[in-house]
Amino acid sequence: MASVCRECGHADPGGSDACSVCGSARLVAHAELLDLSIAHIDCDAFYASVEKRDNPALAERPVIVGHPGGRGVVTTACYVARRFGPRSAMPMFKALELCPQAVVIPPDIAKYKRVGAEIRALFAKATPLVEPLSLDEAYLDLSEGVRLVERPAAVLLARLARAVETRIGITVSVGLSYNKFLAKLASDRDKPRGFAVIGRAEARQVLAELPVRALWGVGAATAARMAEQGITSVAQLQAMPEAELSARWGKFGRQLAGLVQGIDHRRITPDRPAKSVSTETTFARDINDPAALDRELVPLAEGVARRLERQGLAGRTVVLKLKSADFRLVTRHHRLADPTARADIILRAGRMLLDRLADGRSFRLIGIGVTDLRPVAEADPPDLFGQ
Repeated sequence: MASVCRECGHADPGGSDACSVCGSARLVAHAELLDLSIAHIDCDAFYASVEKRDNPALAERPVIVGHPGGRGVVTTACYVARRFGPRSAMPMFKALELCPQAVVIPPDIAKYKRVGAEIRALFAKATPLVEPLSLDEAYLDLSEGVRLVERPAAVLLARLARAVETRIGITVSVGLSYNKFLAKLASDRDKPRGFAVIGRAEARQVLAELPVRALWGVGAATAARMAEQGITSVAQLQAMPEAELSARWGKFGRQLAGLVQGIDHRRITPDRPAKSVSTETTFARDINDPAALDRELVPLAEGVARRLERQGLAGRTVVLKLKSADFRLVTRHHRLADPTARADIILRAGRMLLDRLADGRSFRLIGIGVTDLRPVAEADPPDLFGQ
């Protein structure tokens, strides 16, 4: 069973009880771990966590973010406060009855937006396909051909979670699966600071054990109507043929028929168009041989071309990135005569840039990409001879 260390991101295809690199026992293990690529990342008690980060004296105190008095409600309750009963959307007077010792802090939305943007900037280093749901949660597509770093999604997620914790100062919980519905379901299973996986093999059984309210699109009103018909569990819905679900709930019933079996065809849609398409790799050992660097460049250029094809894009400017052994980043650009989505043209420009930089220095990372994106219809016009 494969495992990934949540401290250093090392992947062990065979699995173990402790990380062979850093010795940590904080491992996530699953038979399908290195094959899954759709993720949901959710910040833990986001507003309250940001306030605790900014005021370490509150670290062990129960903190509630919200407007006290009147008809105020709880915006966020930290995990210390939750042990006493307060929850999001609870009337503030009720929350303070349950936890009178709580520190109540009015929300600072502008600050939370800034922190949310910092977190999304980290996500964007791993994939251009980031779909925010709110300030504190997002879907990520880390599929091969989409992700910007050629590492398994589970490795990138472990490193992202660690980066958010060390650089931003708050924790996140990660859900990894093969579609959006199950990824979000997974991220709720192991909070806070969690990393849960739902694979194809167990998805149906995991769902069977849940109440209908756990299904995407089933709110309180729909769950109440189902209860009136004696339906309270996903297992009951799984036992119904699609025709019956459609007869009971129409178009939504057809959607339910897929969800209860672990099927969700929704794509991850970013909130803004990509500005570049690129990929990179970090070497296990530093490389100073120009020929070896060239060999590393070939699959990267092919990966960029695959991603451009998948997104229906082309790029006018090729960008080569190298990071030296002492972590100095060097980038060079080459503007093409026409936009391209072809791997051979991207590779040719990348090699020209590499020839200027590969001077015997040792490098730990190489990357290539394109910017100045255009629709693929504008790419690679035929030359004079129709080639």
